[in-house]
Amino acid sequence: MNGEEHETLERKAVFEGKVIRVYLDRVRLPNGREAEREVVLHWGAVGMVALDEEDHVFLVRQFRHATGRDLVEIPAGKLAAGEDTLDCARRELMEEIGYSADRWEGLAVFFTSPGFSNETLHLYLARGLHRGKAAPEEDEFLEIMRVPLAEALSMIARGEIEDSKTICGLALASLLLGGGYTVKD
Repeated sequence: MNGEEHETLERKAVFEGKVIRVYLDRVRLPNGREAEREVVLHWGAVGMVALDEEDHVFLVRQFRHATGRDLVEIPAGKLAAGEDTLDCARRELMEEIGYSADRWEGLAVFFTSPGFSNETLHLYLARGLHRGKAAPEEDEFLEIMRVPLAEALSMIARGEIEDSKTICGLALASLLLGGGYTVKD
């Protein structure tokens, strides 16, 4: 089964905002029937596992309106249209936690919710950290946390970290550092 068997017959714009665009598509399915699909288009995002020389990672706690509560996450940010993912990761790391990094390794690229969105998330491991000055955006209120990587993984197991990019990033970084994961070039 492939995309050629799914034909978009009509696309209606429902909403166009600063972060997302929402469409209602009428599609022809492989069996010839028609169906409606709600589609959210997003420029994509980056997430960074910032690991220092003492095997501590930097996390941020912030209120997420959509969930109605604070979440603990790796530093992350939205891509601008056409922006290079590594450039975005470098910018966001400095903005959110006030660090730059000498070494960057791509961990993974994945779709966040492919059932309705095209958003991709690019995960990086950042090492060789240097302190700078954080400059969060005016609508970001972040509590910066520095915790041992092992403790961050325990926080996942205890349900204290529920954010998917953070779970993926921490798990992949841990596997990579332990030799159980190889980054594809």
